[in-house]
Amino acid sequence: MKYLKLFILIIFCSAVLGTISLISLYFYIKPELPSVAILKDVRLQTPMKIYSQDGLLISQYGVKRRIPLELNNIPDGLIQAILATEDSRFYEHPGIDPIGVMRAFANLVITGEKGQGASTITMQLARNFFLSPDKAWMRKIKEAFISWHIEQVLTKDEILALYLNKIELGHRAFGVGAAAQVYFGKDIRDLSLAQLATIAGLFKAPSTLNPISNPRRSQERRRVVLARMLDEGYINRQEFEQAANEDIQAKKHGAEIELDAPYLADMIYAEMVARYGKEEAETGGYQVYATVGSKLQRLAQQATIRNLHDYDERHGFRGPIQQLWQTSEDDEATAWNEPQMLEFLATQPSFKPLHPAIVTKVEEQQIRVINQQGEYLEINWEGLAWARPFVTDTSQGDEPKVAADIVTPGALVWIRFNDETGIWQLSQFPDATGAFVALDPVNGAVQAIVGGYSFYQSQFNRATQAKRQVGSNIKPFVYSAALENGFTLASIMNDAPINQWDRKSGVVWRPKNSPEVYDGPIRMRVALGKSKNVVSVRLLRGVGIDNIIQHMAKFGFNPQDLPRDESLSLGSASLTPMEVATGFAVFANGGYLITPHIIERIDNEFGEPLWHANPAVAPSPYIEETATDSAVDEQILTDKVIPTEYAPSVISRENAFLTREMMSTAISGGGNWSKKTYWQGTGWRANNLMSRDDLAGKTGTTNDSKDTWFSGLGGNLVATAWVGFDDMSRSLGRTSRNQYLINQNPQKFNWMGNAMVGAEDGARVAQPAWIRFMREALEGVPEAYPPVPDGIVTVRIDRTSGKLTQRTDHTSRFEYFIKGTEPTQYVDEEEFIDPFEQDTPVLETEDIF
Repeated sequence: MKYLKLFILIIFCSAVLGTISLISLYFYIKPELPSVAILKDVRLQTPMKIYSQDGLLISQYGVKRRIPLELNNIPDGLIQAILATEDSRFYEHPGIDPIGVMRAFANLVITGEKGQGASTITMQLARNFFLSPDKAWMRKIKEAFISWHIEQVLTKDEILALYLNKIELGHRAFGVGAAAQVYFGKDIRDLSLAQLATIAGLFKAPSTLNPISNPRRSQERRRVVLARMLDEGYINRQEFEQAANEDIQAKKHGAEIELDAPYLADMIYAEMVARYGKEEAETGGYQVYATVGSKLQRLAQQATIRNLHDYDERHGFRGPIQQLWQTSEDDEATAWNEPQMLEFLATQPSFKPLHPAIVTKVEEQQIRVINQQGEYLEINWEGLAWARPFVTDTSQGDEPKVAADIVTPGALVWIRFNDETGIWQLSQFPDATGAFVALDPVNGAVQAIVGGYSFYQSQFNRATQAKRQVGSNIKPFVYSAALENGFTLASIMNDAPINQWDRKSGVVWRPKNSPEVYDGPIRMRVALGKSKNVVSVRLLRGVGIDNIIQHMAKFGFNPQDLPRDESLSLGSASLTPMEVATGFAVFANGGYLITPHIIERIDNEFGEPLWHANPAVAPSPYIEETATDSAVDEQILTDKVIPTEYAPSVISRENAFLTREMMSTAISGGGNWSKKTYWQGTGWRANNLMSRDDLAGKTGTTNDSKDTWFSGLGGNLVATAWVGFDDMSRSLGRTSRNQYLINQNPQKFNWMGNAMVGAEDGARVAQPAWIRFMREALEGVPEAYPPVPDGIVTVRIDRTSGKLTQRTDHTSRFEYFIKGTEPTQYVDEEEFIDPFEQDTPVLETEDIF
């Protein structure tokens, strides 16, 4: 009894002493303990995700992969696996498991080694948020106290949710949601029990137990996890055996990109960095939605890429990428075997739609190739016949007669699937490049943007960064300035050669039409439709260069980019495709200068709205009434976001209407078919292929065809296409016919220009991309032709003189005028000359097929 009392006294004193020591130790290190209150409002580092307007993932930025999940969105099987292996008494202890702590202390005393011990989930959370992973005694004590604090602040479910979302699980995956995506490419709710157990097994040692780096150890760890689940009663024996023996195929998965639009993603990323800073943008979990929808973006990319291939292939084949071996009919010993070819192809890059392939067999008019997947493909003559030898940008060799004229076995080549013809064909990486921009003219929302052939080959965004001479794309702005200064659509201009002596340079300046056809007296409407260079120069002289520059500045162009000489009227100004499209939007929306924007809204990582675009919009009646699919209408109807301001009016509605009228003539042409007096505008191909009355546009070609453009509008869209070389000194050249391809598909070459003879220009090089895009983009979209403004009147005029006439035959037409500018004089009938019966040459589009 004496010893029992002594033992009880010792135990009591030890307990009191231990409590006092523990309290003293707590107050001693309390100043060093962090506040756990921040966990109530913790923000996990989550990558930024960029989506299209219709919710397709375009890109993800940030080193850490994390997909934050609410606890109720995490499968019960994974939670059970974690609890069984990491902390089976999690819902019972106060953050510190005394048994586990004593075991760790005993291990340290007995072995002298700093063993990990049995940390609870709360203690692991404390370590991950506040402490280093060093196995130090003082760190363990701090961990225990922090864990106790955490349990006072957060509920058990909140602790578990933070733990499952915070922990690193290998291959830059943070949290179980990201781990499911990285290792299996699936949403965590779609994983099997075996896959869930695999993820649960990562918590112990993600770098050495993951199924990619060490499949065998991962499988062993999975079995341990399943055994613990069986012991805890979460699964039965049959489920254990099935999951333990399941064959798991894990590989590293990137983000599930649903829309490959890297130029678009890069623009949004740059804007987010400018808005929030790099670190915050990449880790703040922002979900950014573009103004661009997936349908139009894909159309723009396909149109640009196909158009560049069309241009490039009609200039000839520059030969294989590399000749891997030489083989004669008598000696095939040097030919590579299939494993050699596949090993080599695995090292070669791909640039969609181009794929590397090796020629294995050459027949008379067919070749056989092997691709990176080990598939053997036959390319017939239809996919080879284009490949005349490239000589220079202005000349091509003879048409090939047999496949051996083009390639030999052992050639490493590019191939692509041509979805227009439905066949595989020989191809090559285009030397020329291009850009494409489509805008909503009401609110400036970018609808599609392409910065080049391949972002992975060149990150330079030509749509927004490349300032290139615009050529005749500048003329609508010159004509708009003329309307502001007393000219009308019926004003008669002299389409005749100009010879001007420059005293300073001692050179005669002779601007020429292209082609060099001069019609003499010509109305302004017709002059723009036919893109008469000398008329544009005469208009600039009539208006004055200062007035022209001031007027162009209204369209958002920087006056510093506008040369102060007469070459401005022919397009010597250098502008980006985005700037050009923005300028053309003014004609589309009735005279208002919109500001392009590319982000529609920004949400946080939980999908809660943070910011929504509210751009200044053009109060354009005809678009508001007819184009109900426009972004601003949808925005107002669905999100109830009312515009806070309207875009500034920079030209009158009447001016915009009349300039658009002249641009429509560039597409529709004029004259009378029955009288055989019809003439074609420079943009006639769009009229041939798109049966719409609301199209208007303008071609553009610079000196020596170094830059080619087409800008136009229709429906609820404005779009600009540009094609040129990055080497600004290089001309797009000229091409000659390929009779085989003409015979195979004459309709295609009628408008695509693949078999055309002559110098390349905006109509042949850039316009086909615009047509391809707009033809699909406007399918089913109502026509959006503007109503005639109140300040416009219509009178019948004589086609030759522009004066009033009482004739109602092919010599006359109704014309629009700003009220007060219409002609007051009638044509003198005695001096009347039928313009279509005189010898003055009428410009026809050259039949060059």
